[in-house]
Amino acid sequence: MRLARPLLIAGGLLALWHLLVLATGVPPYILPDPLRVARTLWARADLVAAHTATTALEILLGLFFGTVLGAGSALLLAASRRARAWVLPVLVASQALPVFALAPLLVLWLGYGIASKVAMAVLIIYFPVASTFFDGLRRTPEGWLELARVMDARPLAILLRLRLPAALPALASGLRVAAAVAPIGAVVGEWVGSSSGLGYLMLHANARMQTDLLFAALFVLCLLALSLWFAVDRALARAIRWQPETAHPT
Repeated sequence: MRLARPLLIAGGLLALWHLLVLATGVPPYILPDPLRVARTLWARADLVAAHTATTALEILLGLFFGTVLGAGSALLLAASRRARAWVLPVLVASQALPVFALAPLLVLWLGYGIASKVAMAVLIIYFPVASTFFDGLRRTPEGWLELARVMDARPLAILLRLRLPAALPALASGLRVAAAVAPIGAVVGEWVGSSSGLGYLMLHANARMQTDLLFAALFVLCLLALSLWFAVDRALARAIRWQPETAHPT
């Protein structure tokens, strides 16, 4: 049933799409039939696969560096009051700026290569990881902390053995959000300026009225994003199996 449910949902959506095209008679350059998109995806599989590899690499690198930077910032904020006084306002203020507005600057500074797209993904991922992990670190049960102090535990031991395990469910929530939004950063960066990637392919297909190729690239991007989210979700569920309610119901 776990496998059949998403397949049934996908099949139902494709059937509705096909019926909508038949009922409205919309031209293919506006909304192509799913069968037409499938044929295009099959015929241009090599092209789509090459651009998919670029986007997948950007997403994975952005997810990795964004997670490391966000988790490191949360640990720093939790360990030092002085760091909270200086870093926390910057963390909050960074979200006042529209992240998408920074994409042209990142392309200007880092070029049209992969670096600007990874940086864009990192900017989007950083805040949810840092904020959720920091919130989890602050919500360690007070009884645990009092017991550790009575036993004369060192601050580092309290952080690593009590606060960090207690904050893992919150970090898991942040990582799920990060996995969901990571493709956004990569694709927006490709739209602003790039020479490869699914966003680049979609932009050029749209300019040439190749709507079937655009939908094929969009379909592959959806599969890529869903695969990443489910992979992260499964990995987190296994890593925090001692708290099964953190696993996403399927």
